[in-house]
Amino acid sequence: MKALHALSLLSVALLLSACGGDGEPTQAHGPDPKLPEPQRGLLPSMKIAQPVAWGEQKPTVPEGYSVTAIATDLRIPRQSLVLPNGDILVAEGRGGSAAKLKPKDVIASQIKAKGNTQVKGGNRLTLLRDADGDGTYEVQTVFAENLNAPYGLAFANGKLYVANQDALVRFDYEEGQTQAGGAPTKVTDLPAEINHHWTKSLTISPDGRYLYVGIGSNSNITERGMEVEIDRAMVWQVDAETGAHRPYATGLRNPTALTIQPHTGQLWTVVNERDELGPDLVPDYLTSVRDGGFYGWPYSYWGQNVDERVRPQNPDKVATAIKPDYSLGSHVAALGVAFSIPAMGERFADGVFVGEHGSWNRPDPVGYKVVFVPFSNGKPAGQPIDFATGFRGEDGKTRGRPVGVTVDPRGALIIADDLANTVWRVTRDR
Repeated sequence: MKALHALSLLSVALLLSACGGDGEPTQAHGPDPKLPEPQRGLLPSMKIAQPVAWGEQKPTVPEGYSVTAIATDLRIPRQSLVLPNGDILVAEGRGGSAAKLKPKDVIASQIKAKGNTQVKGGNRLTLLRDADGDGTYEVQTVFAENLNAPYGLAFANGKLYVANQDALVRFDYEEGQTQAGGAPTKVTDLPAEINHHWTKSLTISPDGRYLYVGIGSNSNITERGMEVEIDRAMVWQVDAETGAHRPYATGLRNPTALTIQPHTGQLWTVVNERDELGPDLVPDYLTSVRDGGFYGWPYSYWGQNVDERVRPQNPDKVATAIKPDYSLGSHVAALGVAFSIPAMGERFADGVFVGEHGSWNRPDPVGYKVVFVPFSNGKPAGQPIDFATGFRGEDGKTRGRPVGVTVDPRGALIIADDLANTVWRVTRDR
């Protein structure tokens, strides 16, 4: 009977997902978005991604830029890293083991799965090499395998760091290697029980002393209880040598990508916020990360807007909640962030690129693109600019879903596409 009831709800959800509005999505961007009132219901609005192959098509990039697929047939590429010699490492895999709590969780997971690749995750790092600098990466080889849903990548001082879903590990690296010299060394264990949000994002301080690991919550909004949220919804600071770690910032529901701002050393992140408060709540965001800062989850969102679903409430914590720097729009699912450089062109010289994986829980889909957030005086300024689009077409078909974005110092943006299992490279035309 329960299975029949869940099937009936799934049918309703699929019908709702197919009947979304045809107008422009309502999204608030910038440092001071106008937030609507929360909306609650049996099920959130859903829209299936409907994947199709790229075929002869490519993402659309600004005039004066070109895009090329530099690697295909990968096994769920997530994040990438440009090594000092120009080689690119790509982390491939899929993690998570959270049990579904309610029929709506089963429904939502089935709908989300329809918008994802059916390829099995690689649990590996793939190395790409363009030996002659002509833009064609003629070498594509497995650098390391038998990893556990690798996601975040970082490099400093001859050490390559990988954030698996259960542990932070490192490899010794010599320039020019195409294969790891052996098994990795564990730096520290990472929270892995349940793993509702399994991705572990990663960056490293410029001197290589500290690693920063983003760890997502074990629920949307504490449905499993606060005891399973210990050491979660936060950024850890990890001593690269000893593995000793501490909470660096908390109240970050799912910090899916981390980066260090050039010249300042400031840590920044993009965060996926909570669901089931309506199609236009809560904004996913880009923010600087303060040492000791609290960013609201689970008690409040966008600063001190209380989430009435959370029990018990905690007014004292809410009073300390920091408002994020910049709204990216609700449910865009930002999964990548990288600061730009002048080599990317004057219009895109100062700011960050953000990979938006795309929504599943609103009738008018948003995200499914890479945007550029311009900066002024070290802070976000102005509306986001579309940089790579067409991942979801006007026909409603989804050809790709951006995840990690990485700026190559030679003047290129590397985009991991985990639906098409492709890595794209965007360059300025000379």
